[in-house]
Amino acid sequence: MAAVCCGLLLGGPAVAVAAASPAVHAPAHAQHEEHQHEQRGRGTLVSAERLYTLATPRAVAAELRGAGFDDVTVRHGVVAYRLIYRTVDVYGRPTTASGLFALPLKSERRLWAMSFGHGTGTHKDDSPSMRRGDFESAPVIAYATAGAAGIAPDYLGMGKGPGPHPWMDIGSETTASLDMLRAARAFAPRTGHLLERDVMVTGFSQGASAALGLGRALEAGEDRWFRLGALAPVSGAYDFGGAELPALVEGRVDPKSGVLYAAYTLVAFNRLHHIYDSPGDVFRAPYDRTVEALFDGAHTGEQLMRGTPGTLDELLTEHGREVLAHPTGPLAAALRTTDAVCADWAPSAPVRLYMATGDEQAVTANTEHCQAAFSGNGVDAPVVDLGDVDYRGSRHLGANVAATSAIVRWFGELRGR
Repeated sequence: MAAVCCGLLLGGPAVAVAAASPAVHAPAHAQHEEHQHEQRGRGTLVSAERLYTLATPRAVAAELRGAGFDDVTVRHGVVAYRLIYRTVDVYGRPTTASGLFALPLKSERRLWAMSFGHGTGTHKDDSPSMRRGDFESAPVIAYATAGAAGIAPDYLGMGKGPGPHPWMDIGSETTASLDMLRAARAFAPRTGHLLERDVMVTGFSQGASAALGLGRALEAGEDRWFRLGALAPVSGAYDFGGAELPALVEGRVDPKSGVLYAAYTLVAFNRLHHIYDSPGDVFRAPYDRTVEALFDGAHTGEQLMRGTPGTLDELLTEHGREVLAHPTGPLAAALRTTDAVCADWAPSAPVRLYMATGDEQAVTANTEHCQAAFSGNGVDAPVVDLGDVDYRGSRHLGANVAATSAIVRWFGELRGR
């Protein structure tokens, strides 16, 4: 049950990957004129640490299979790095974040980039650069072994980033993702590689919305080098307020998933938008005294599972349920931003939306609403139903596993490979 629930990867404490070499600090000056604005601020590389090397395709295949992913796109060995870089927090103030950067061995000098937004985690180590051979890092390794530069931000407050994680905050997910791309581009020449301009963008669950935020930023020209090559989000809560929260409150998602997502929504959004004065306003005793601390980035998924009840009725006060069922004020305003990831823009790059019918966590109305929003703006965004997929008893998590190789193949087709 701990592994299944919520896409939160609640399998207990994460095991940090071991470093294969000491940290390498970025040079004081950029080698390319195009990087000067990044070296003065956002996207500046602080350090790069080699984490591990999978020297042969056979080693990569074993790594992917061990994580529950298939090995059909394996071509190269892979080397993985953790990058720490400068970015901004939710208020635009300077901070740092980390992410996973994976490169193919014995490959071309010029590499196409694939950016991956990972799904929800609660412990800081539930992030790509902190795990090896697991659900969070496997997609990035799959991209690299196929010949791409795999790039995955840990997000603010995750991995080696300071402070709490601002969950489902599209603005900071976007800046962290864009600045991770910049840091990867700055570091790539030191490995003998250059990153091409077009970025193939994907992400799962929470990361699906993050991917849409990044895609929108690239389409808007927010970086002087990178541009959007294609977009393939997977099983996202694109209409978090209009589709996901109603399903959660009405019991149309897995019950324990509903409890955890409800708790995370209230705690995380309250940190930024002040939607309640006291935990007792929205959480019943005894959880009013304990729930907020569970989302501090230091508690494991197992602790979160044990520290929360099995039903929303046990967790929420009547007011807490009403806050989620009929958002008003600051929460409603925040959700308008969260729910706009597919609205009011028209990507010129190819788009596909991946999902699995019967998803017990991200109800498929999210994907339907996203497709309709794109269609209304003249964008053809086909939906790919991945079918009866499973990962440790979860169709939601199974969608990420099944989509990984499918998206690698589609992106490769677009590039004529």
